[in-house]
Amino acid sequence: MLAQIITEATDAVAAAVKGVDNILDAVTGSVKDQVVNVLQGTGEVAGTGVEAIASVASGAIKGAGQVGSSATDTAFGTMSGVVKGTSQVGGDVIQAVRGGAEGIVSATAETGGDIGAAAVSAVQGAIKSAGDVGADTAAATQSAVGGALQAATTVGGDATQTVRDALLSTAALPRDVIEAALKGSDENKS
Repeated sequence: MLAQIITEATDAVAAAVKGVDNILDAVTGSVKDQVVNVLQGTGEVAGTGVEAIASVASGAIKGAGQVGSSATDTAFGTMSGVVKGTSQVGGDVIQAVRGGAEGIVSATAETGGDIGAAAVSAVQGAIKSAGDVGADTAAATQSAVGGALQAATTVGGDATQTVRDALLSTAALPRDVIEAALKGSDENKS
């Protein structure tokens, strides 16, 4: 089922992005629709949604890549679509953010993109979108950082350090919240 979700999201985003001027809006809208369909289709808005959301996000990054958009450019829109779609069906936005970040970083690694930049874009998208739908932005930030780090750990090599360094060196992110999220993520491993 997850492979099918990835394929459907890949195709939907590739079709939505092809030939449009505003790629960010096209990605956001397409991902939002995919998230709504997946969450309504599984009938489990709260339960196994995280893996399904990660699959949609992964497919979105791959789909955008098929038409020449970079993962970094589409990570923000992907996360925005994840948050808006989950919010629309009454799902757990904070858990969805974690799944979205995992999918974004995993797919970026698979496609050879800059996982540090993709992680930063995903966290930025989580903060902005969570605020837009009235969710807790600090919790969304922590969840996005956790998801990005989880995916980076799965990727292996120096991916985790790359993601950590990128998150800490980005002036656009609230450093104190990022440091707390990184510390919390480290404590969860022990």
